[in-house]
Amino acid sequence: MTPTLLALILTAVTISIAHTATGPDHYLPFIVLARSRKWGLAYTVLLTTVCGIGHVLSSVLLGLLGVFLGWQLDRIEWFQGYRGNVAGWALFLFGLAYFAYGIRSVWLNRPHKHFDVLGEEVYVYEHRHGEFVMPGSRKRVTPWVLFAIFVMGPSEPLIPLLFYSGAHRSTLEIGVLITVFTLCTILTMLTMVLIGLYGVRFFRTEVLERYMHVISGAVVTLCGAGITFLGW
Repeated sequence: MTPTLLALILTAVTISIAHTATGPDHYLPFIVLARSRKWGLAYTVLLTTVCGIGHVLSSVLLGLLGVFLGWQLDRIEWFQGYRGNVAGWALFLFGLAYFAYGIRSVWLNRPHKHFDVLGEEVYVYEHRHGEFVMPGSRKRVTPWVLFAIFVMGPSEPLIPLLFYSGAHRSTLEIGVLITVFTLCTILTMLTMVLIGLYGVRFFRTEVLERYMHVISGAVVTLCGAGITFLGW
């Protein structure tokens, strides 16, 4: 395993676990609905896995856009002699841009999806931190609504990782990154759901969720910097 592939794998692992564990929407609805509707463990695990797969597929499809762009760029003659430097710089600059976007989102307090538990039901709505939302604007969560929410919520930082591998036309890197991202995301979802079902209380992960874009941008920037300046 090359240092570059190891750096990409560690970045994918960090992003997938942090993105999943710091977002209560990845596990809280499953815990509450399983308890209130008396779902069996097998059904809860199955539904969590299906929603996780939908979430990963949308992320992978978005990431494959990066692969396509990388392959198209590789066809340009001048790029072939500088592909390592250009792809590394692209990864680094994307990380910086995403980091800046995360800081701006926190500063502007942009609306985001939020889940609320009322009695034995779970509701989803958009709000800003510190903002009260009237009950009428909330939508009750069902298994189908959960699946739709996960499919429409991809993880954007996967794009530059797959772009880098696409620029090198490395099917090994692409396959490894997709596999690692998929397994880490689904296993983290299942872990959080299962420990929640057995009564373990979570710390307030929504505090970290607000800074998820900042964290992801910082991780991608670090990976890009290591590849570009340290020769990983």
